[in-house]
Amino acid sequence: MNTFRIEDVKLVENVLTPEDFVRLKVATGFIDRPLNQVEKALKNGLYNISAIYDGQVIGMGRLVGDGAMYWYLQEIIVLPEYQGKGIGRSIVNRLLEHIKETAIPGTSVDVGLTAVKGKEPFYEKLGFACGSSGMKRRMDI
Repeated sequence: MNTFRIEDVKLVENVLTPEDFVRLKVATGFIDRPLNQVEKALKNGLYNISAIYDGQVIGMGRLVGDGAMYWYLQEIIVLPEYQGKGIGRSIVNRLLEHIKETAIPGTSVDVGLTAVKGKEPFYEKLGFACGSSGMKRRMDI
């Protein structure tokens, strides 16, 4: 394996395959999903990012919601061997940039997510606050 450099990780829009989605989910301890279900979920999502290193998808993140008022971050996942290197932060920041680029100017939007237990501090560093229904961040566009 090459020596890892964050500069060599490419964030690519809307290329996530159902196979890579399932592989990343299973590798990080989440349940397996049928490929046809994942394919429909990806098709119906608003936007997704794949983190690619050395030709392999090593991380992902998705946006779901109505694309106007409510946006939700889903499946912010990085393979365990690449965690703690800034990839997750880069994925979340790119998803937030997409919201800023595509939301209606002059409005406020709500961005929500459900953090895996123990990962709340990661999202708090990115401006999200814990609430009774998950984590949330208000953004002015």
